Amino acid sequence: MENRTVNNIKLGAFVLGGLLFLVVLLYMIGANRSLFGATYLLKARFENVQGLVAGNNVRFSGIQAGTVKNITILNDTVIEISMLIDKKMLMIIRNNALVSIGTDGLVGNKVVNIVPSKVSAPLAKEAEILQAKRAVSPDEMLQTLYTTNNDIAVIAANLKTTVQRINSSSALWALLSDPSIPKDLKISVAHIRDATGKAGNIVDNLDLMVEDVKVGKGLLGKLMRDESLAKNLEAAVVKINRVVEQADSLAGEFSGLVTDIRLDATKGKGTLHTLLRDSLMAASLTNSLENIQQGTDGFNQNMEAIKHSFLLRGYYKKLKKQQQKNEKKQE
Repeated sequence: MENRTVNNIKLGAFVLGGLLFLVVLLYMIGANRSLFGATYLLKARFENVQGLVAGNNVRFSGIQAGTVKNITILNDTVIEISMLIDKKMLMIIRNNALVSIGTDGLVGNKVVNIVPSKVSAPLAKEAEILQAKRAVSPDEMLQTLYTTNNDIAVIAANLKTTVQRINSSSALWALLSDPSIPKDLKISVAHIRDATGKAGNIVDNLDLMVEDVKVGKGLLGKLMRDESLAKNLEAAVVKINRVVEQADSLAGEFSGLVTDIRLDATKGKGTLHTLLRDSLMAASLTNSLENIQQGTDGFNQNMEAIKHSFLLRGYYKKLKKQQQKNEKKQE
C-alpha cells in the first residue's frame, strides 16, 4: 500500500513536471511568435515575396520587432503580407518606413526588414500599409553574375588577342629595346620641367603686374586709377567725336560740291561746261598750248646763243667756275 502511494506520488510529480515543461516550452514559442504579447498590425505589399511564409521574423533596424501573420494574394501582381508588431514599437515605427524582404544570413530563413526613413513623418497606425522596397532576388543576382561573367570572358579574350599582337610586333619590341628612347624621354621631361618653370615665372610676373595695376603703378595702373587722366581721355574722345562729325559734314558738303560740278559740267552753261563740252574751245586751247610750247623752245635756243656770244661768254664761264667751287666746298 505504501509502495503504491509512493509510486502515485512519483507519477504525479513526473506528470506535473512534464506539464510545467510543456507550458514553459509553449510560452517560449508563443513569445517568439508574439502569441502572448500585446501586438498591433502593419501591412506591406510586394510583387514577389521570394519564399516568405507566415511565422517569419520581422525586424526593425536589425532588432526583432514581430512576426509575419499571414500572406494574402490580392491579384496576379500584388501580394499583401500582414505583420504582428510588438506594441513597444508603436511609438517608433513611422508611416514612411520602408519594408523589404531579406535573408537571415546567407542561406537562412526569409525575414522582413523595416528600415526607418530620414525624413520625419507621423507614426504608423493600426493596419496601415507601409511602403515596400523591391529587393533583388537571388535569381536576378545570378542572372547579373552570369552576364558579368560573359563580359569578363569577352574582355579576357580581347586582352589575350592584344597581348599576342604585342608579342608578335617586332616594331614595338624594337622601339622598346632602343637605348636612345630613355635619353630622349629624359630630355623631353627636362624640357617640360623648364617650360613649367617658365610658365610659373610668367604667372608670377602677371601676378606682380596685376598687383601694380591694383595699386596704381605703371601706365595701365594710372589709366585705371588716375581720375584726371580718365577725364582727359573722356575729353579727347569727345573732341574726336566732334572731329568725326565735322568730317562727316565736310564729306557731305564735298559730295554736294561734286554733284554741282557734275551738273554744271553736263547741263550748265558756265566755264567748266564750256571747257569740257565745247569742241571749238578745246581746239583753241590746244593751239594756244602748242604756241606757248613753241615760244618756250625758241626762248631756250636764244638763251643758249646768248651764252656762247663773245659778249657774255666770259661771264658764264666765271659763273660756272663759281658753281664748281661751291659744289667742292659742299662735298
